[in-house]
Amino acid sequence: MDNGAPITPHCGDAEADYDVLQWDTRVDCEVRQILDRVADKWSLLVIALLDQRSLRFTELKRAIDGVSQRMLTKTLRHLERDGLVQRSVYPTIPPRVDYALTPLGASLHTTIKALVTWTETHQNEIASARNTYDRRAAEEAAVGV
Repeated sequence: MDNGAPITPHCGDAEADYDVLQWDTRVDCEVRQILDRVADKWSLLVIALLDQRSLRFTELKRAIDGVSQRMLTKTLRHLERDGLVQRSVYPTIPPRVDYALTPLGASLHTTIKALVTWTETHQNEIASARNTYDRRAAEEAAVGV
């Protein structure tokens, strides 16, 4: 969707060889801003929940343990602004507002699902690595390293 606003150039070339430094931390870096937005815990949960069906605000709030009304509102606005979520208002009394993934948001859910699947597959290995690290850190702390 072109609203006439200038597009800030990205801070790396996604087509070039993979380079983590393309995720520039400069404030004007679009890649970094988008990654920060879509990778936060509330956005991930909202996108995952909306993949199943459209939901009302109160349904999302009930489903996401620990999110405040203010944070959920902020998250939904950001996702809508980025074109990942569509907000539909129905002229009823009281007004009914539904949230749904856009096709762009649905394509992101595919990536999120792959990350969750990877995490589930490797959770035991990660737990083992954490235990090993914690034991080593405790031993080092005991001897003053």
